[in-house]
Amino acid sequence: MADWATFSGAVGIILVLLLVLARASATELDEAALSEPKSTDSPEVTDEVDGGVSDETLFDTETDASDSERDRFDTEEPVHVEGESVDADEAPITQPAESTRTPDAPPLSTPALLANVVFSQGLFGVLLLAMAWYTQVPARAFGLSSETLTVGAVGTGVAVGVVLYGLNEAAGRVARWQGLSTPSTLREALTPETAAGWAILLVVVLPIIAGFEELLFRGALIGVVHAGFGVSPWLLAVGSSVAFALGHGAQGRLGIVVTGLLSLGLAAAFVLTESLVVVIVAHYVVNAAEFVVHEGPEMA
Repeated sequence: MADWATFSGAVGIILVLLLVLARASATELDEAALSEPKSTDSPEVTDEVDGGVSDETLFDTETDASDSERDRFDTEEPVHVEGESVDADEAPITQPAESTRTPDAPPLSTPALLANVVFSQGLFGVLLLAMAWYTQVPARAFGLSSETLTVGAVGTGVAVGVVLYGLNEAAGRVARWQGLSTPSTLREALTPETAAGWAILLVVVLPIIAGFEELLFRGALIGVVHAGFGVSPWLLAVGSSVAFALGHGAQGRLGIVVTGLLSLGLAAAFVLTESLVVVIVAHYVVNAAEFVVHEGPEMA
């Protein structure tokens, strides 16, 4: 007999750990963005009239020359005669020594970030499956059965993913039209620079992300809780979407809202189809399209 309570407790622990790690990752990305050097160059401002220099500019130049000459005498360092004492006020001002502070450690490279994602989410996924086996939670509660493991489910997932990606892009366009933007720091940090890196991203990393997140946020938090305790799946869909959005805090406040709405769409697809395969495929399609469309041209 399935031990629904024990499994749900384990899911809660995994969810808390995931949110803590997500928060830490968001903070690290913010610090990395702030530590990027900013250009201090500024364009020179000239007062030109019809391609020439204005009379006002010539007048100001002459005035500035006389002022600078006067300032030179005012600020000239006093001559020190040997044997005479030097007042503190007359002591020459020395430049401060250069800081010996060790610069912050460089951020993780893209391969290291991808390996970290694979390890962390893969580990959480294995723990989740191990707890499901230990507590005897049936696969059907997750939305996995012979009826859902079909080519038709894969096709439905692709269609759902394309629709959700289109809505996500439309929301992004509206946000930019309103002067808002969603940070792309995380996506850029995970974008490979080689063809082999792209193959690993599309074939290994993104499937693991989609598989684990759907297993947790849709399969466990909606399917298992509904099957074990009879809670409304639509209520669980809202709650799991809030948790999913908070787990993507690295995308900023607007990104959290957009991600929450995207998660709600995936949750609705799960409730309506009762298929984990559908939402895993849809999730993968959305993520893959995001990378290929926005970062793909740089892969060369």
